Amino acid sequence: MEGRELALACAKALSEKKAQDIVILDVHEQTVVCSYFVIASGRSTTQVRALGDAVEEKLEKDAGLLPVRKEGMREGRWGVLDYGDVVVHVFNEESRLYYYLERLWDSGRNVEHYQDEP
Repeated sequence: MEGRELALACAKALSEKKAQDIVILDVHEQTVVCSYFVIASGRSTTQVRALGDAVEEKLEKDAGLLPVRKEGMREGRWGVLDYGDVVVHVFNEESRLYYYLERLWDSGRNVEHYQDEP
């Protein structure tokens, strides 16, 4: 699964679990760490954990992929799933406002707000 396709699959899994404000950031020109960040918010620590679980389950089931690294999901404030070319960040609302990753990585043309197809 290519980077963009993987980022979209992560965004779709988040959307299916009612994540808020899902953003795909193309960061391949800004870092060698990965090509895409997928960022989303949950309304509670429980939802943040559920969103991380949903991404993990969907990618394992549909593509046989497991995260290379996973951090912070247990606490439910900010969790990270690292799939190599795509890094998924799931925040509670307060943490997302505090870290505001979109501002740090926005180059003016690399931000896509994810919306499910009607």
